[in-house]
Amino acid sequence: MFRLFKVIGLMSGTSLDGVDGSFLTTDGETEAKPGAALTFPYLGETRAKLHAALAAAKSMTRGDPVPPEIVEADRLLTEAHIDLVAHLLAQTRLEPSDVDYIGFHGQTVLHRAAERWTWQIGDAAALARATGIAVVSDFRSADVAAGGQGAPFVPLYHLVLSRRHKRPLAVVNIGGVANVTYVGDDDTVIAFDTGPGNAALDDWAFAHTGERYDVDGNLARAGRMDEARLAQLLSHPVFNVPPPKSLDRFDFTASAVDGLSGPDGAATLTAFTAASIARACEHFPDAPKAWIICGGGRHNPVMMEELRRRLSGDVKTAEDAGWRGDFIEAEAFGYLAVRSVRGLPLSLPSTTGVPYPMPGGTLHRP
Repeated sequence: MFRLFKVIGLMSGTSLDGVDGSFLTTDGETEAKPGAALTFPYLGETRAKLHAALAAAKSMTRGDPVPPEIVEADRLLTEAHIDLVAHLLAQTRLEPSDVDYIGFHGQTVLHRAAERWTWQIGDAAALARATGIAVVSDFRSADVAAGGQGAPFVPLYHLVLSRRHKRPLAVVNIGGVANVTYVGDDDTVIAFDTGPGNAALDDWAFAHTGERYDVDGNLARAGRMDEARLAQLLSHPVFNVPPPKSLDRFDFTASAVDGLSGPDGAATLTAFTAASIARACEHFPDAPKAWIICGGGRHNPVMMEELRRRLSGDVKTAEDAGWRGDFIEAEAFGYLAVRSVRGLPLSLPSTTGVPYPMPGGTLHRP
């Protein structure tokens, strides 16, 4: 066995709710032991600046100067990550010298795989200087440059987590966009984005309730799903495209249910996420014996009810499986940081469509 590294994984997801950080002890292959973890919710100003950065990125073309909205968001995002690392170290009474690497994903503001362009903001060099710890970042660019989808990027960590579970197994992450990892009996790994996650529903809930998300699914539970609108949404050609495939946060937006009441729109968007996840089965070699639901969507009881209604097999949350559902992606980027330093692949042809198992990442020394 290769030596074990002590790493911190950091993840800021497409839901724009905050930064997750987790310690992980790993060899970057088969061993991965999670440690202390923290979530820092974004302050209102930071969240607003990130939304402004996303809006500015939508109209960009390659070679454009960086808009000031993105420059400001980059600064605030980096500061939030520096603060989280400081709190994690204080919580564990560790020194920077006790940590080998930080895996820093950053915040995706643009993902256009067809243009071979993905962009995660966050100043990794500044993070390394501020923390005194070497930082690995820019995990997706090599994959996209080689013709891969650049997403999803957690499947190899899902493979490690799945070793004590029945196969075939499907691991679903419902973040801003939803994705799935299928793990077969022979360690076959297939992964792809399934469709919308929480992003459109969050935006719809905010517009109708002022809350950042549909708290406890209450808005959706008060409404009735619009069957005709759902059928129309599920007719989108992306669902018939075989994997690999990836999506941007704005490929499906809250405008998809314009004209519906607040509750009916929430019910329809919730059903849309669940139904698009169910359609993923069309691209699996065998039906999963179990589904493990990760990401923020698992906290929505209406979402979980929809998933259990639409999926065959045992449907359970990450916690039911003995995992830490709020920190899996942070753990994964700590794991991938070690793989990057060791020159191991971060993505596979069956997970992103890259031509061959693809290493990647950039190392920043403090």
